[in-house]
Amino acid sequence: MEGLEFRRHRRLRQSQAIRGLVRETELTPSHLVAPLFVEEGLDERAPIEAMPGQSRLGLGPLVDEARELREAGVPAVLLFGIPAAKDEQGTGAYNDQGIVQEAVRRLKDAVPEMLVIGDVCLCEYTSHGHCGLLSPAGDIDNDASLPLLADTAVSLAEAGCDIVAPSDMMDGRVAAIREALDGSGQSETAILSYAAKFSSAFYGPFREAADSAPMFGDRQGYQMDPANARMARDEVLTDIEEGADMVMVKPALPYLDVIRSVREAVDIPVAAYNVSGEYSLLKAAAANGWIDEPLAINETLTSIRRAGADIIITYHAKEWAQKQ
Repeated sequence: MEGLEFRRHRRLRQSQAIRGLVRETELTPSHLVAPLFVEEGLDERAPIEAMPGQSRLGLGPLVDEARELREAGVPAVLLFGIPAAKDEQGTGAYNDQGIVQEAVRRLKDAVPEMLVIGDVCLCEYTSHGHCGLLSPAGDIDNDASLPLLADTAVSLAEAGCDIVAPSDMMDGRVAAIREALDGSGQSETAILSYAAKFSSAFYGPFREAADSAPMFGDRQGYQMDPANARMARDEVLTDIEEGADMVMVKPALPYLDVIRSVREAVDIPVAAYNVSGEYSLLKAAAANGWIDEPLAINETLTSIRRAGADIIITYHAKEWAQKQ
């Protein structure tokens, strides 16, 4: 085609070396956090049917899992607890001898270099499965829940958590937690706020894993409407004003636009949670031979980083990191 002028974009794609040289988005194990489920009274691993490759862990297997993650280069875990008993007040969440508190102590003793993040919520510990206390009328009592969430954060910090992560979506909980941590001598404990946590269909497998489904109703009254991106930014900015050190968008893949919007609005670290439903969908497709699983995992995690997440919480963490 003599005389035709056009850009030669493919010059920068000719070899793996050139592609690596000009790659815009970096993805390494150091960006990942592995969520883990620890169950009181369990000695071994209990596979989670809805999440192939994931298990509820006893304290011994939890330590083993943490060691494998560190060997693969993953620097942090996010802990969720399944207590032996539940009650209306969710007392297991802020019991200093609770399952997550004991798990934190075990991890810090066995794998001291591992960053340990403690989820702060009541849903796994309340008999009704909601993330806060109930009023006599059966509604979520936002303000009455705040002291218990703060007590949970302090208990986790005293056990050795490096970071606490409130996921309940109660208004004012970051301020209450920051005040309680500072007042109890835990001012060095960072807060990773689930700032933009949407009411999502992609949480189903997690609720089986953590035994945290609400016994009645749903969580739309406190988790965010999936249609609202501007409100997500407002939630994020509010949590930063209240003292959050890092903020999170959850889920990740259906909300890449929100991750990008938050990244452009704030200067502090942004996390994204690649949630259970996203994980299980990919696993199901791979099991049926419909996708190349390693390539799909890499593309998924890269897309979340490309959208602007500094930190990715993902059940793929160990599997992906071990192949790097």
